[in-house]
Amino acid sequence: MAKIIGGVGTSHIPAIGGAIHKGLQNEPYWKPFFGAFPPIHDWLATARPDVVVMFYNDHGLNFFLDKMPTFAVGAAAQYVSADEGWGIPTQPPVQGCPDLSWQLVNTLVEREFDIVSCQEMLIDHACTLPLKLLWPESGDDWPVRIVPVCINTVQFPLPKASRVYALGKAVGEAVAAWGSDQRVLMVASGGLSHQLDGTRAGHINKGFDLQFMDSLLTNPEWATQFSIHELVEKTGTQGIELLMWLAMRGSLTAAGPSVRKVHSNYHIPISNTATAVMALEV
Repeated sequence: MAKIIGGVGTSHIPAIGGAIHKGLQNEPYWKPFFGAFPPIHDWLATARPDVVVMFYNDHGLNFFLDKMPTFAVGAAAQYVSADEGWGIPTQPPVQGCPDLSWQLVNTLVEREFDIVSCQEMLIDHACTLPLKLLWPESGDDWPVRIVPVCINTVQFPLPKASRVYALGKAVGEAVAAWGSDQRVLMVASGGLSHQLDGTRAGHINKGFDLQFMDSLLTNPEWATQFSIHELVEKTGTQGIELLMWLAMRGSLTAAGPSVRKVHSNYHIPISNTATAVMALEV
């Protein structure tokens, strides 16, 4: 059977892609963020994942306000990075893992999750930036295949935190039951607290962010006590991307009741966003 090796949560701010492209990782503004990744690189070099299940939110390449699925799973053989502006160069295509994709699709439908299965899917910075951050030397040769799991954090109605956690658990159980010897890494892309528009533009909630990160170690269902409106109030309209982290943590329960923190970092601000990274081993 497949082996879940752990999970990583990371911010995916578009400006990160520009910084990578311009080689600014060691500049004073950027070093507190990029400097957190070497211990995670070392862990990944030992853990050697073959496949990444990527919990992320699409930013308009596949779904827009007129068609917004709550949950969608990519089932393509290859995922192409499209030009979305922001000064981010497009990345080489990423190979998919259709066998695992359909394992997820079939399991989730059986578990009564009404999902959209996508046999063609473009990927944006929410997918490509975590890959660049985790494997910065990959160049044109990604060392992993991916299965994208898209969660709506863009337009109401948004899924409840408890529903997202349950989705993550079902994904993890599907991976654990996959008849393969592949090693699978769960990745959450997004967050933490930030709001980019409206009267609360610039909103950051450090206290809540740190409590949420701690809960992923000690009480992973902690955030499910809050309604989706309460979470938006606490984290901002874009900070609700913490749902990806909750799905990632839920998926790890299939490998055991506890996790070990490999490394974490929290930094304010990058582009008016509370940036974070956390790696968990099962």
